Amino acid sequence: MEIHQTEKNSKKLAAWFKSSISAKFIITGILTLLLMIPLSLIQDLIAEREVRQKSVVSELNDKWGNEILLYGPILKVPYKTYQETVVFNETTQETEKKQTTQLKYAYFFPKTLDINTDVKTTAKKRNNFETTVFTADIATSGSFEIPDFSLKSIANEDIVWDKATLEIKTTNLKGLKSEVKLNLNGNSYSFETKANGNSELDALESSYLALEDVPNTTTRSFDFKLTYNGSKSIRFVPIGKVTNVQMTSDWKHPKHTGSFITQSKRTTENGGFEANWKLLHTNRSFSQQYFKVLPNLNQYAFGTDFIIPLNEYQQSERAVKYGFLVIGLTFLVFFLIQTLSKISIHPFQYLMIGIALIMFYTLLISISEHSSFFKAYLIAGIAVIVMITLYSKSILKNWKFTLLIGSSLSALYSFIFVIIQMESYALLVGSIGLFIILGIVMYVSRKIDWDFDSAQPTHLESQLTTENS
Repeated sequence: MEIHQTEKNSKKLAAWFKSSISAKFIITGILTLLLMIPLSLIQDLIAEREVRQKSVVSELNDKWGNEILLYGPILKVPYKTYQETVVFNETTQETEKKQTTQLKYAYFFPKTLDINTDVKTTAKKRNNFETTVFTADIATSGSFEIPDFSLKSIANEDIVWDKATLEIKTTNLKGLKSEVKLNLNGNSYSFETKANGNSELDALESSYLALEDVPNTTTRSFDFKLTYNGSKSIRFVPIGKVTNVQMTSDWKHPKHTGSFITQSKRTTENGGFEANWKLLHTNRSFSQQYFKVLPNLNQYAFGTDFIIPLNEYQQSERAVKYGFLVIGLTFLVFFLIQTLSKISIHPFQYLMIGIALIMFYTLLISISEHSSFFKAYLIAGIAVIVMITLYSKSILKNWKFTLLIGSSLSALYSFIFVIIQMESYALLVGSIGLFIILGIVMYVSRKIDWDFDSAQPTHLESQLTTENS
């Protein structure tokens, strides 16, 4: 009797799960949560491929040229200092005062500094990975005023004018593609590299200036040009009393960064940009001249980052983040159709549909590595929508519901693609879209008779009792 009663209860429970709306809803929810496991594995795959991409891009950039930070020229003038020391003379057995001379350096920044930069970008590709590098032509001009040693009470005879030089501080020396020559007061000076071998900037230093070129009696003007191969960014430090920087480029996605904002900027006819900065010495918190040691001024740098707003892996990652929404809403559509039309859909069929939705992301990642993200999204989307739509026809036996599934998936994937492409308005558009979807679901689900669950077990029990009799 106990075995017979247990068997009867099992049949009753199985029948209830088969016909109960709540049971179907619970099973659908469990399947949705289970499908989050392969979805998280896909996110790990994207992260792995993105790390590989960054490694390849870093290698390409390193061979072409890295980030550029530049400031100069800086007038470097040596001066003498004197120090008295007391020494003991063993011969006379008396102490004597001895004066030693030390050579130190004073650094003076330009009075005016004008920098014009023209940047041409180029795409570099290795296997499936691509990066953007650039060639920058930098033309610099300005003037030095007479150095003021009075702040340190340094006598004029202690200033070693004939040993004065010019320095240009910079990074990415291997990206430098032109000979560095500076014109000062009509004469040309070549520069030699002074590599630091640490985190500080390297320096380009000129040979000793001719006495007639040193600005010790009057203002001297200068100009020089540099051609750089670089990547990621170009930045300058405003060391002039008045610093004017103009930058033009064909790059369509600039990000102007640093301690100072642009004075003006505009988009050019070719889709690139033109940006201008104008800074005074009162806008910054460092001096116009230094004695003994030149500080690290990197923190005051400004310029432009040449960024790729969203690469294929970043867009794929954003698409996967909406995976729960895609699976959940797709299952919800099938659940509503099943509930309203009384068509039976087996959990295994839900699982097959869920796996097809997961396959969309693997197709997206693999195809986007060989093509653009738009083409990959289009191909993967059409493939999955067609597969699920045809599969739905065999389940639902009705073209009306089948077309509803196909159109719902098309609208959902289109909506997510629009959100992925947006940056500033992604949250706003996504929130509005989800609100509309919620309204549609609420409107459709209002016809569901949720009381069916409470009455169903009694009906099934009577039916089973009749069958057992």
